[in-house]
Amino acid sequence: MIRRSLLLALLLGTATPALAAEPASKQTAPSRTFTPRDVFSLSQASDVQVSPDGKRIAYTRSSGDIMIDGERNEVWLIDVASGKQTPLGIAGSSRPRWSPDGSRLAFAARAEGQKPQIAVRWMDTGTVATITALPESPSDMAWSPDGRTIGFTMFEPGEGTKLGSPAAKPEGAKWAEPIKVIGAVRYRADGAGYLRPGYTHVFTVPADGGAAGQLTFGDFEDGRSVTWSADGRRLLISAWRGKDAERDALNNDIYAVDVQSGALTQLTTRAGPDEEPVASPDGRLVAYTGFDDKLLGYQNHQLSVMNPDGSGARVLTGGLDRDVGNPQWAGDGRSIYVSYADHGVTKVARVGLDGSVGTVASGLASGELDRPYSSGDFNVSKSGTIAVTMGDATHPGDVGVVSRGGLRRLTDLNAGLLAAKTLGKVSPLAVTSSAGGLPIDAWMVTPPSFDPAKKYPLILEIHGGPFASYGPVWSTDDQLYAAAGYVVVYTNPRGSTSYGEEFANKIHHNYPSEDYDDLMSVVDAAIAKGNVDPNALFVTGGSGGGLLTSWIVGKTDRFKAAVTQKPVINWASEVLTTDGYTTMAKYWFGKMPWEDPQQYWRRSPLSLVGNVKTPTAVMVGEDDHRTPPGEAEQFYAALQIRGVPTVLIRVPGASHGGLADRPSQLIGENAAILAWFDRYKDANPAVSRP
Repeated sequence: MIRRSLLLALLLGTATPALAAEPASKQTAPSRTFTPRDVFSLSQASDVQVSPDGKRIAYTRSSGDIMIDGERNEVWLIDVASGKQTPLGIAGSSRPRWSPDGSRLAFAARAEGQKPQIAVRWMDTGTVATITALPESPSDMAWSPDGRTIGFTMFEPGEGTKLGSPAAKPEGAKWAEPIKVIGAVRYRADGAGYLRPGYTHVFTVPADGGAAGQLTFGDFEDGRSVTWSADGRRLLISAWRGKDAERDALNNDIYAVDVQSGALTQLTTRAGPDEEPVASPDGRLVAYTGFDDKLLGYQNHQLSVMNPDGSGARVLTGGLDRDVGNPQWAGDGRSIYVSYADHGVTKVARVGLDGSVGTVASGLASGELDRPYSSGDFNVSKSGTIAVTMGDATHPGDVGVVSRGGLRRLTDLNAGLLAAKTLGKVSPLAVTSSAGGLPIDAWMVTPPSFDPAKKYPLILEIHGGPFASYGPVWSTDDQLYAAAGYVVVYTNPRGSTSYGEEFANKIHHNYPSEDYDDLMSVVDAAIAKGNVDPNALFVTGGSGGGLLTSWIVGKTDRFKAAVTQKPVINWASEVLTTDGYTTMAKYWFGKMPWEDPQQYWRRSPLSLVGNVKTPTAVMVGEDDHRTPPGEAEQFYAALQIRGVPTVLIRVPGASHGGLADRPSQLIGENAAILAWFDRYKDANPAVSRP
């Protein structure tokens, strides 16, 4: 989640031969290991959608493009029986959705320089028509049961807050931009920046084209997703329409919207999130996810069902103790499929209406390529075919289908790139924490040329969240670290998800704390394997991992160097400058900074900066609205004042979640981290403080 640019890498002393053209006489054979330039060539599948008869799969393929320093998206089609693939032939297409009879495919299409529109392809003829001319980009979309209408959500601009009247500008005068007045509670968001005034509402459009009609109005957020009732008379949404909704971000409810009148019927009322509604094929039940809010730092979304009028609600997955999502009904209406992560591995389960749970697929993957976060998509057809995005530590997300023998891979999108490469090997590492003997899952990545008779420098790489999890899936960063000759360890310390609520909430109102001990135990376990040089230890991590990196160097000198990425440094400033300021203090601290300043200081890495001796670089995106640049700059300034070796690495245009979105920046960041570590790799051994 996560450059100064490649120039920074050069300034720090990293050689980047793969990035510079050389005379033909000096060119070497293609590298047999994963190189920085290979980052531009990675591809990945997402948003798999199975045709109703189960014979075809549509999915979005994202392919790297070195000329635009990013990804190009296009919808592709797969014949399930043969595995044959064909592109839709529409550049910039994404989010495919089959019509109920499978004769048409709706998707979002983005022409050069224009906003995405809804387009439809007639599958028998291949004819494509753009059916909307919307002023804004559609969000989610769904076909009506009779195939005549498409419902969708879209942002509707608003007026915003006004104060005073601007002076009249003389014709031809060159004035500064007018002042901007902000009155909204939610006024900025990471990845979007400062938000335009307005709200997301619900619309419909005829499936064969025509004017779009707006169904919901007012100063309310009417959901990111939309589905239909079985009879096609209502749309089901999750919306924030309660009292003081903007300050109560975890209290959204499910509503039914009458397609003819626009009348809203509220179906859920509990305190807490209710979302992802989907009606059963016979219309007798509505499945949805959510939980009763207990103001805990982490809470599992549970699968529930209710009657179409909201009565008779009951939880089906109360005994699972895992966070479930993306509910989809089986064609016969007797069970519901959901996805969940378990010990870092993403799975699909079938949940019976009696609450029984059975796993039907394991090993899903598709998400951020830079780091190995648990992720993955799936979709179930009316006929029962289950498509997934699948992957492992050596394969980014591909398309697969569930068969009797397990998952059958239908694509190998990176075969041309990775088949000739020797990658770092990823193996599980068993760890018992020194804090209470808690079992901790971890994984070790060894260099491609690993020699068991040698000892290697080690990088501890820490995930963010903190309520998230890593798994045995692809990581560009870890492969580049391994190719540079480092052993890498990554782990799910207490506070991570996919182990149940109790495990995650071991850091409730106590973060950071014994998660530090878990991380040190992982390093000790890696050293005990016999192939790690205990005098060449390094640490890095992003977001929550950046916080823990900053905490670690304040607690111990055992690491030779560190890079803290997009960290939280001072909790009192963080909770009031983050885009999630309405929830962070409320759920993670229980009190505001002015109510309990000592708690905020005790849990801030800044409180330990007087102990830091470890050379520590600080990295942050210049457009980060989750852990704003001021957090990183506080740490950098404190280290500079104390004379601790440091550099500040600012990534232009990068948000918190998009720190590694641009391949050139990912390469620059990775090169800078390795250069910083290499600078101190042969320095005098570090000494741990008691």
